Amino acid sequence: MSLFFLQSAVSFAQAAAPKGGGVRGSLGSYVPFILLFVVLYLLMIRPQQKKQREHRELVSRVKVGDEVVTNSGIYGTISGVEETSVMLRVSEKVEIKLVRSAISAVVTDTESKEK
Repeated sequence: MSLFFLQSAVSFAQAAAPKGGGVRGSLGSYVPFILLFVVLYLLMIRPQQKKQREHRELVSRVKVGDEVVTNSGIYGTISGVEETSVMLRVSEKVEIKLVRSAISAVVTDTESKEK
């Protein structure tokens, strides 16, 4: 699909470019690259930035009592929160210290348990 889009953008730019060259002709040759950049931004870069922002918010909102899953698939309950790390209780008497960014998802919230 992207190859078709690129070919049609190039043919559109060639058809729109004046035959005499000059400043307008050289500017018209950049149109496909500009269109390609816009499409890449809308389809790839922007959604990735949105995912990163959501993950940062998720990690900043974790609190003691939340059940979470780490990137490596370990389930546990947050037992302590520090600025850059958290203590994760994986079983009775077993706690591990993790970097906050290692949390991939919150399974349950302490607020949802109370309701």
